[in-house]
Amino acid sequence: MMSDDLDALAILPPCHEQIILLHEDQDFLLINKPHRLLSVPGRHPLNRDSVLARLQQDYPSASIVHRLDFDTSGIMVIPLNKAALSHISKQFQARHVVKHYTAVVTGLIAQDAGKIDLPIAADQENRPRYKICHQQGKPSVTDYQVLARDSATDTTRVWLHPVTGRSHQLRLHMQAIGHSILGCEFYAEAAVQQKAARLLLHATELAFAHPRSGEIVKGLSAPPF
Repeated sequence: MMSDDLDALAILPPCHEQIILLHEDQDFLLINKPHRLLSVPGRHPLNRDSVLARLQQDYPSASIVHRLDFDTSGIMVIPLNKAALSHISKQFQARHVVKHYTAVVTGLIAQDAGKIDLPIAADQENRPRYKICHQQGKPSVTDYQVLARDSATDTTRVWLHPVTGRSHQLRLHMQAIGHSILGCEFYAEAAVQQKAARLLLHATELAFAHPRSGEIVKGLSAPPF
């Protein structure tokens, strides 16, 4: 979630989908990031295409205050000046920003809601993957709520709230409780990967205090699946 999840040497296929502008004011943009687009330019020179590179063509002062994984689509806030960047960044650091995601996972989740509290660490032997690690992992918490169960396809649609913001947190946490996200190339079993043409994870809601007025801004982006 907080970092792009690719090998630095991989050359990525082009993303032909456009960024959708959801809201604009003098301090920030709310945008919808398409699936399979980096948040910031990759380290490989051929992976320049990204949310930041595209937006800076029209908004030279645009900056990145948080990221979505390459495979994840959905809402992002883009500060347009240093004051907004500082203000919103502090809200993320203090965990005052509310983030909700929609996902479709394999299997029928038994409980209607729950909390997953499992520490996450980088998997040094399988980079860029991460792993659940009780010895070296950082505290990681996800709340979930079932939206719908589909017995015909043996899948569950869930509303996910990452209390913390670790890389790959939602993918790892759902896999750890036996309900991998469909289309996840990193952690799902092969059959689950093949159930969807893309990762079925979408940043649906973002809420934070406006850096100028202090009023709560709530942005919504409906999932495309």
